[in-house]
Amino acid sequence: MNSDPPRRPGLFGRPVLTVTLILAVLAGAGLGGVALADRGSDSAAPVWRNPPAAAPASSAASRKPEPESAPAPGAETITLSATGDIIMGSAPDKLPANDGEGFFDSVREGLKSDLVMGNLEQPLTGDTGTSKCGSPARANCFAFRSPPKYAEHLVDAGFELMNTANNHSKDFGVQGYKNTVAALEKAGLKYTGAQGQITVTEVKGVKVAVVGFSPYAGANNLNDLGAARSVIEEATQQADIVVVQVHMGAEGSGMGHVKPGNELFFGENRGDPIKFSKTVIDAGADVVIGHGPHVLRGMQFYKGKLIAHSLGNFAGGGKTLSSDGVLKYGGILHVSLTRDGEYAGGKFLSTYLDGTGKPVRDSAKERGLARVRELSADDFGDSAATIGEDGSIAAPR
Repeated sequence: MNSDPPRRPGLFGRPVLTVTLILAVLAGAGLGGVALADRGSDSAAPVWRNPPAAAPASSAASRKPEPESAPAPGAETITLSATGDIIMGSAPDKLPANDGEGFFDSVREGLKSDLVMGNLEQPLTGDTGTSKCGSPARANCFAFRSPPKYAEHLVDAGFELMNTANNHSKDFGVQGYKNTVAALEKAGLKYTGAQGQITVTEVKGVKVAVVGFSPYAGANNLNDLGAARSVIEEATQQADIVVVQVHMGAEGSGMGHVKPGNELFFGENRGDPIKFSKTVIDAGADVVIGHGPHVLRGMQFYKGKLIAHSLGNFAGGGKTLSSDGVLKYGGILHVSLTRDGEYAGGKFLSTYLDGTGKPVRDSAKERGLARVRELSADDFGDSAATIGEDGSIAAPR
């Protein structure tokens, strides 16, 4: 139990549930200067006003399997999951083999849950004629897109809710973003990340709110702590559990460590990861899921809540993300929470990117696990997550 003051009311008279949150991660790439150009095109992005359409019967929800790491026998649970960065390819000439069929096969078992979330770091759109990199593309500028039909590959993998608060969601302008939303809705996928957007879904009677943040226009701004606090406080009024997805921190192979203060990358203020995370937890968030640096980072606890500072890349299809050195190591994070948002346990499963950028379960070596254990201990001292050799995650004593 933590020392937090009483939280928002739950559903009184019902048994406490345990919520398992599986967060899939692959540390993928250090793309220097990724998506730094044409920021002005984001300014026309609309503020969120209406919730996404209800998922059709053929959605990912109808294909949910059992989780790889099962809860304790007899426990009444729900499972949630989320990944770091997902780039399935880059049209027209960097798409995966077999047009993406089977792209997620190796990690599908690790993703299985009642609600699977991912950070979609590319538009699902045709060529809108508005690439942030211009035509011909400027050097050291990266704009990714996959065909709208690739939303079905996400469904086949088990995804149900995608975060769009990141630096690639508008690589092909506002129209490209709108096309992405249309593709997700057609596939029955929920999404979050627009400014003011709180996406609420109900899983086995538990309402879960997911809110996406990034430092970019059109999204909830991680650098505006007052606004961040307000949107999370609103989310606590709408749901039993609040999950924060946040694209924060400088990127690259040397960016595995977390230090106090703002992180700058090619002139961009990519937030103060520690201060932001503590702010949203103080406002009522139950777990913080970070991504953006393209490498794994450590985990810590604050007021009994888990902060995963970077889940890295989940996929870099078509060799869009580097699989060299530490950039390729990642993992799947399991987090258990009660209906009231209290931490009840977790587990980390390692993954890596193969030479083509496909995600692969690293069950033989668990190299991502070793890295997260080391980074957590190095960076967070008494607040570091205690991570066992079996991947179990516990709050510090």
